[in-house]
Amino acid sequence: MFDLSSADLLDAFTRELRLCKVREGEHVVVLSEPGSRGDYVAAAFGAAKACGAHVIAATVPGGSPAPMPSTHTGAGPGLLSVLNDSAAQDLLKSADLVVDLTREGFIHAPVQQEIRRAGTRIIFICDAPDVLIRNLPKENDKAEVQEGVDLLERSSVMRVTSAAGTDLTVQLAGAKPEFQCGFADDPGRWDHWPSTMVLCWPEISGGQIVLDEGDILLPFKEYVSSPVTLQVSDGHIEKVSGGAQARMLSTFFDDAQDRWARSLSHMGWGLMRTADWFATAMYGKDELMGMDARAFAGNFLWSTGPHPVLGRESYAHLDIAMRGCTVSVDGTEVVTAGTLTDR
Repeated sequence: MFDLSSADLLDAFTRELRLCKVREGEHVVVLSEPGSRGDYVAAAFGAAKACGAHVIAATVPGGSPAPMPSTHTGAGPGLLSVLNDSAAQDLLKSADLVVDLTREGFIHAPVQQEIRRAGTRIIFICDAPDVLIRNLPKENDKAEVQEGVDLLERSSVMRVTSAAGTDLTVQLAGAKPEFQCGFADDPGRWDHWPSTMVLCWPEISGGQIVLDEGDILLPFKEYVSSPVTLQVSDGHIEKVSGGAQARMLSTFFDDAQDRWARSLSHMGWGLMRTADWFATAMYGKDELMGMDARAFAGNFLWSTGPHPVLGRESYAHLDIAMRGCTVSVDGTEVVTAGTLTDR
């Protein structure tokens, strides 16, 4: 959206890789595909060199289109060219850090777990340049999101309510709380620049979710124009009612022909205070992934489809970002009416 020089990008990528603790002598692989941004490849390569690392730029084919083509969702099993190429996998496993500049990466792919078990750190980067720079993480972001993870780990129930009518109860047993802080600094860690959020992967949830005007549907990258009500039972969306966007969601679920399309996946709240809720409206749909919406401070983010904790692989992945919700964990409010609660 804004003109940024190559020097601006190099500076931002260098700061990011330093947050990822890239040290002299480490090995960095810059992973891209033909559709990746060339200026990002150059900035990541130069940043790795500036940190004193050995660096390889690897370009892989984008692979066949997913059964459900989408724009920047991170859905499904992952980048097919990596999944089908053991030499590519071995290269990534041999790296200390992979800078993933592919358009949709392999966020939910089992092979990602294999690469991480080798100790490789992975940082996924996909959004527009000014989005990256505006939301460049800070080192203390990790400690803040870890507090949220610790709270979820020692708690039993998360409840989400809103003035619009949302009342969702989530059982936290076995929900494997996680976080994203925008940098990957520990061995075997995957993260996403930009992102600052707390999330978990519950199996059981039930109640009602009411999408209000101005909430954001991803990957459609559309703002909700009239309320949509979703009835949830045992982690499954039983009924969707409302106007045109309710019909769109129902059609998406039906057309997916995917047994997990209506099943809830990860959910949590955002802590990225530099995020801009209106960013989704300011770019073309192909220009950004939508992390401003996903990680917006005080949002409630929930999703459908893939669920690695339960072993579910799915292309039917939606992320839905909501404002105005109150999120409480065992009675402790972490978000009150869409605003982060100081604790």
